[in-house]
Amino acid sequence: MNVHDSERLSGLLEDAGYVRAPEGSDGDADVVVFNTCAVRENADNRLYGNLGRLAPKKTQRPGMQIAVGGCLAQKDRDTIVKKAPWVDVVFGTHNIGKLPVLLERARVQEEAQVEIAESLEAFPSTLPTRRESAYAAWVSISVGCNNTCTFCIVPALRGKEKDRRTGDILAEIEALVGEGVSEITLLGQNVNAYGSDIGDREAFSKLLRACGRIEGLERVRFTSPHPRDFTDDVIAAMAETPNVMPQLHMPLQSGSDPVLKAMRRSYRQDRFLGIIEKVRAAMPDAAISTDIIVGFPGETEEDFEQTMHVVREARFANAFTFQYSKRPGTPAAEMDDQIPKAVVQARYERLVALQEEISWSENKKQVGRTLELMVAEGEGRKDGATHRLSGRAPDNRLVHFTKPDTEVRPGDVVTVEITYAAPHHLLAEGAVLDVRRTRAGDAWEKRNAAEAAKPAGVLLGLPKIGVPAPLPAATGSGCGCD
Repeated sequence: MNVHDSERLSGLLEDAGYVRAPEGSDGDADVVVFNTCAVRENADNRLYGNLGRLAPKKTQRPGMQIAVGGCLAQKDRDTIVKKAPWVDVVFGTHNIGKLPVLLERARVQEEAQVEIAESLEAFPSTLPTRRESAYAAWVSISVGCNNTCTFCIVPALRGKEKDRRTGDILAEIEALVGEGVSEITLLGQNVNAYGSDIGDREAFSKLLRACGRIEGLERVRFTSPHPRDFTDDVIAAMAETPNVMPQLHMPLQSGSDPVLKAMRRSYRQDRFLGIIEKVRAAMPDAAISTDIIVGFPGETEEDFEQTMHVVREARFANAFTFQYSKRPGTPAAEMDDQIPKAVVQARYERLVALQEEISWSENKKQVGRTLELMVAEGEGRKDGATHRLSGRAPDNRLVHFTKPDTEVRPGDVVTVEITYAAPHHLLAEGAVLDVRRTRAGDAWEKRNAAEAAKPAGVLLGLPKIGVPAPLPAATGSGCGCD
């Protein structure tokens, strides 16, 4: 969700006449924007470290502006300009559309502008967006969250859930497909609670089926659902809608019923494993991923073993594994029995080792299969050295494949046979079996030509953003908005 917000910030600023600065040139940009997350403890340290690094550069460049937005800005508000008085603009999660105006006001008044709206001013998808991908796009269907998980600060910063009109969602998707996009990911803090505003518990499954009727839309994904709201009609819609991909990210957080209760997660181990069983029965080839928090306050060795049990039973394709991070303002931060760091680290390492073993085992089952891949841009760091390209299988597994003799563009589709499996990727070392040029590939080619022809302008620096892929283990709290 933060990545998509960054795309909107880019769109707003480009509409206002700014131009993206070359990668790595943030110290030479006229405007540098930080879009922050407050979920993990190291977000604070990273922000103030980066602001400190830019302070001398700003002194050397009169007129340079620095803006800080997002969840950490919503939380810290005036603290940011006290710790870093060289910051020009601070804006929150509900008023990202004000950034160009705030920058101009700070320039004219020559003083920091801090503006934090307490509620949503306009649904974010009505703002201009500078999509990072020509072939794949995020589409928000809701913002905010009605859950009260004790470890999560996001509801306090993003507000209550607000659903977007179905017609507006479908209109945006159809417009994107018209521009060449062939894959969309539906976004929400709790995506399958969509419809709670109008009391329609089947609204999300109906939306998935409606996406299936959009001509030219080849792949539909969504993130992140909540086990509480994951109903049988959603499983049926996934299984029966051809362009909804056989991939599911289902946050577990813990396999222990007492810990889930302390987290205020409104499901228990049996409910979670029951969902996994139903999904596998309807879609045997589905790749299921998850979020897991290790070391939540009060977690005993027995509690942790219950998490390990669920991991063994569910056999996740991959997992985002997090060490519990105490966030001020959350109920969990005040709980007794905070777990010592050494204990958390040891449990975390055991969990990562188990999941690595399972991920590798599950990937080995893909060897010998023939898969259609959507060619990706920039996902294979060694592609240049190995003369390979990279793509995503329908279940979102990353596959590196031998570069064919014919031209292949991001967004095109290739057919390959899997020859080797590693824990976090697959290889197709033989010749590509088929190449299908697509409208998405045409769109990528057209965008690249347009980018090359752009005139110089006022330079804008933002963190590198794009369509993110599943990652190996990380540390943090396990909230889906990271």
